Amino acid sequence: MPEPAAKPSKRVIAYPKAVGKGKVAQQPVRAPEKESKSTYTTHMADFICIRLSEGESLQEIVKTEGMPNRATVYRWLLEQPLFCDKYIRAREEQADTLADEIIGIADESPETVEVLNKHGEVIDIKIDSGYVAYQKQRIEARKWTAMKLKPKKYGDKLELAGDPANPLKMEVQVESDTYLSAIMKNAELKRQVAANE
Repeated sequence: MPEPAAKPSKRVIAYPKAVGKGKVAQQPVRAPEKESKSTYTTHMADFICIRLSEGESLQEIVKTEGMPNRATVYRWLLEQPLFCDKYIRAREEQADTLADEIIGIADESPETVEVLNKHGEVIDIKIDSGYVAYQKQRIEARKWTAMKLKPKKYGDKLELAGDPANPLKMEVQVESDTYLSAIMKNAELKRQVAANE
């Protein structure tokens, strides 16, 4: 009698057991992301940096066929100083691209909705509020990202300590008559204390 074929093995994800009342259950343990077999090339690194500077996210880039996964890109950043420098510059350029996109989104013609009467005739045309909310969300996402990628140019940070290019200066004006008068009073008080001892 022939033996039954072995069942293919399945990758099992372990879930922690439930815990007592009031305790928070842990998240499932996930299998680590597979390491890409991609090897570093300057052509691939330049291609990633160009796409980043054009406004694409790293998440979109690594989904493209033939591209390394995110873990590989992060490993390259640690192992390849030249790529790391290009990557940092590309992220700064990405902030400028996102800022330009904000202007483009704000300048788009809004979508409109026709308001009809009970006979089906158009009586008014209004801007679609759902479209406005969607555009606002797109602008805010780009604004936030640009602020984080290039805070000196796009950030709202108020710097009180000054910066190397424009240091903070403190000036104290003291009128000489007032200062001299205070010194004289202090000296007189010390003389009186010494005479009473």
